[in-house]
Amino acid sequence: MNKKERRQFYNSTKWRKLRQQILLRDHYECQLCKAEGRVTTGQTTVLEVDHIKELEHYPELATDPDNLRTLCKECHNKRHHRFNYRPNKKQQNKWEGDEWLDD
Repeated sequence: MNKKERRQFYNSTKWRKLRQQILLRDHYECQLCKAEGRVTTGQTTVLEVDHIKELEHYPELATDPDNLRTLCKECHNKRHHRFNYRPNKKQQNKWEGDEWLDD
């Protein structure tokens, strides 16, 4: 499936309805986070529906529910090696390490 065909597929009513069914089936939870013991829902982040076997290479599985799963945007980006737009939450205090705070 080429880029134009994939764009048409993702803009189709059939995909939009199927996407909603998958989100509902997966209880609006990221399946990779869930497997790691974390709860990531649509209330806390953007959820996307992922093709386990890539649409580009397996167009015959495009609408197979067994080939689809709900992922949060962060997990979906990691899976496809895309730039991660989520801010780094490791540093809780933005002033941590500031020379004015060290006594």
